[in-house]
Amino acid sequence: MNNHQKKLILLALAAVNFTHIVDSMLIMPLGDIFISAFRLSPDEYSWLVSSYAFAAFFSSLMGIFLLDRLDRKHALLFLYAGFSLATLATSWCNSFVSLLIIRLITGLFGGMIGAVVLSIVSDIYAFSERGRAMGIIFAAFSVASALGVPAGIFLAGWGSWKLPFVIIGLLGFMIWMFIWWIFPSMSSHKLSHEGRHFLQGLTFIFRDKNQLTALVAAFTLVLGHFMIIPFISPYMIRNVGLSQTEISYQFLLGGVATVITSPYIGKLTDRLGVMKVFSWMMALSFVPTLLITNLPATSLWFSLVCTTLFFIFGSGRMISPNTLTTAAAPPKNRGSFMSLKSATQQLAIGLSAFISGQIVVIGDNNLYTGYYKIGLLAIFFGLITIWLMNHVRVAEGNE
Repeated sequence: MNNHQKKLILLALAAVNFTHIVDSMLIMPLGDIFISAFRLSPDEYSWLVSSYAFAAFFSSLMGIFLLDRLDRKHALLFLYAGFSLATLATSWCNSFVSLLIIRLITGLFGGMIGAVVLSIVSDIYAFSERGRAMGIIFAAFSVASALGVPAGIFLAGWGSWKLPFVIIGLLGFMIWMFIWWIFPSMSSHKLSHEGRHFLQGLTFIFRDKNQLTALVAAFTLVLGHFMIIPFISPYMIRNVGLSQTEISYQFLLGGVATVITSPYIGKLTDRLGVMKVFSWMMALSFVPTLLITNLPATSLWFSLVCTTLFFIFGSGRMISPNTLTTAAAPPKNRGSFMSLKSATQQLAIGLSAFISGQIVVIGDNNLYTGYYKIGLLAIFFGLITIWLMNHVRVAEGNE
């Protein structure tokens, strides 16, 4: 595979990540709209946010037994088609129950997409250049934040909350056509599975201390990161005093900033090493975490500084550890490992939203209380992740 093909594939995977992330993120900045439209309590809203993640967790578990036995291209096409159709169906929902069900279905298809994307990147890029590739993939998160989410908020305000989901679904089918046309068959990994029982891949993972450590580190990393995210927008509106339009500014500025910084952080990871870059990014992320979860009513510019710093360092602390955890498994069971990694991360996202919903409550003054406790918990899990990542090693075959 030449460099031009690799770049096209990486671009397509970044586009898949873009639509996937915008879809999963939009529920949060539109949280106040959903809470008002469906008359939801904080607990019900947390279930709406976490439903996608819990469904993705279960589908990722299925991927453990399937992804290393399927052509990567065919697996991505099937999952992405289901995801795009379910996203379109989101716009047809008229009740909390129907919306919850469709989000569960969307999560079932979306759950394995991340595992397939990371498996493809790991298959076509050597470990020595994987940090830069991961920087591009995670830059899609930034573009989604800078362009996708603000555009979704604008469309929801201009028309209806249903409109952005229609556009994401249609865009998904356009990207599906590009993948079908451009991607080559990707099935070389299947050779190592001939004659093996489907449970052997899972057994191999659980017998490998290095892979288990990487999975636990991936879980705590995501748990600490996403714990404060579900209530950022509702908290900024009710407690800090921002409008729904001003909420889009935080995604715009934060997204633009991380579009710029993510590729550089990826390059630094390749140059300076995973742990050095990761430790600094994690430590720096604690500052905006504490500021955001304790922010009183304040000016727009100061709140935007806090959220922009959170975007930069929050995204930055994801790039380096994912570069290492994707190399914790040998190529022969990479797909199974990535799917289990995706499952643990989706479980972490679901639990983080559920935990936040149990701790954060609406007080008598109609303001959210207890958010500062979420910030402290996020820092605690961040420190655990640093310790765990220090014990993860690169597996043979990833050089």
